[in-house]
Amino acid sequence: MSRMPLPLAGSCRCGRVEIRVTKPPLATSACHCPGCQKMSASAYSLTAIIPADGFVVTKGEPVIGGLHGDDIHHYCCGHCMTWMFTRAQGMDWFVNVRPTMLDDASWFRPFMETYTSTRLPFAQTGAVRSFDKFPDMEEYEGLVREYQAWVA
Repeated sequence: MSRMPLPLAGSCRCGRVEIRVTKPPLATSACHCPGCQKMSASAYSLTAIIPADGFVVTKGEPVIGGLHGDDIHHYCCGHCMTWMFTRAQGMDWFVNVRPTMLDDASWFRPFMETYTSTRLPFAQTGAVRSFDKFPDMEEYEGLVREYQAWVA
């Protein structure tokens, strides 16, 4: 598996919103939950968990799409409505970036997959770790260490 080449730029489908990633992911994931299936119009969504200080919007103003709740904000281009990244309230230390928004996603491979309890029968990700729902918060520190060893 190749490492993420840094820095990496990316954009939404129409190019009106651009992003830049300057730090490697803490982990990578595929999510099979029904919400991600609907947001991505696919069997699962892909995520690179990027440290917040390694991510910036360099052009445009993304808007909140998907759920409009207090805890999760899904950011999209206001024109083409491409789902680009997600921020969780109270967890300001990371940003979940959709790796296919980046100009080079060839390095990406999901380390873990979540919500396998609602995985579509044909959907296979090749992830090393699988969870019926989300891992417990106490598990993430160990998962980050595992991911770092996995990509080394």
